[in-house]
Amino acid sequence: MRIGFGLPVAGAWATPAAMRRIATRAEELGYDSLWTFQRLLYPVDHPMGPVYRSVHDPLVPLSFVAGMTERIRLCVAVINLPFLSPVLLAKQLASLQIVSGGRVDAGLGLGWLEEEFAASGVPMAGRGRRAEEYVALLRRLWTEETVEHKGEFYQVPEAHQAPRPATPPSILLGGTAPRALSRAGRLADGWVSSSRMDLTAIDEQIYIVKAAAQEAGRDPAALRFIVRGVTKVGEPDGRPLTGSYEKIRGDVEMLAAKGVTEVFHDLNFNPEIVQAAPEEALRRAEETLEALAP
Repeated sequence: MRIGFGLPVAGAWATPAAMRRIATRAEELGYDSLWTFQRLLYPVDHPMGPVYRSVHDPLVPLSFVAGMTERIRLCVAVINLPFLSPVLLAKQLASLQIVSGGRVDAGLGLGWLEEEFAASGVPMAGRGRRAEEYVALLRRLWTEETVEHKGEFYQVPEAHQAPRPATPPSILLGGTAPRALSRAGRLADGWVSSSRMDLTAIDEQIYIVKAAAQEAGRDPAALRFIVRGVTKVGEPDGRPLTGSYEKIRGDVEMLAAKGVTEVFHDLNFNPEIVQAAPEEALRRAEETLEALAP
């Protein structure tokens, strides 16, 4: 089981100083990865909650800490692919992969917030088909000398895109519907759970991903299964990864037994962190970082 940690990207604690401290200390403690997520807009009076109210762009903090670290992986879960052209995202991720020395894991999702689609000028319809075309085009842009593409959603005139990374970033897919899980098994290097996932039943989702991989002629054992841990220290609320440090460690072991290969503890989804004074939030985060270190 690999253990990662969420980089401070949401709320008042998401300062450059906190990003630097969490990134460098996580690497010192042996964590495998750092993670960000995307929230493009927060519609006025939306009920989704305070953790989404103020969120940095997911790639900029990863670029910021890439130069401060040497080993730890730099990951996002997820960028909603309809909001960026594949040519633009391929360029951004290739550059980050190169300057970081090949440490990027790119989690991609389909998006779900209507207002973000409206603001991006993209329809919500056809998101699954869009993802199929998008992932294939990303991989071509990272590996082929010239690319020409005429698809349902994207057009690329014959062109070069360079520099290309020596090793392409890993592609992870999110999603919880059976069709999305099957897509991850067929196309991606792994699957990443959402913050709302019922982790007690995650083995059921893992089974669907593996079955789809097997049917597509891929090796299910080569896939990664990653949990975004909505980790909350204190009184348990009935969900895994909440409660005492001892219970949280036990929950990680439970997830490993269900087939999860990686967990990252993400305090960005804890309102008590994102709404706290920055100094107090960082103090509590460092305590958690130390207590749950691999």
